[in-house]
Amino acid sequence: MSKEDLAFHETMDLHEILNMKTVALLKSKLMQGVVFDQELRALMQKNVDMTVVDIKELQRIYPYANQSERGDIL
Repeated sequence: MSKEDLAFHETMDLHEILNMKTVALLKSKLMQGVVFDQELRALMQKNVDMTVVDIKELQRIYPYANQSERGDIL
């Protein structure tokens, strides 16, 4: 393991956060379809936009995840 690799617990945390952000993004996108208040819809869209940025940032870290935790090595 090089100094740039994440530890096992950091890899698991990364997966958990990425999953949580993905579920939140899906929920916000789906709920926008049933919300009629334009202010609330705008806030939800802002949340979607911010969550997309968060997910992209987490994806940049993903290559440093520990190989055995990603399932690349058996």
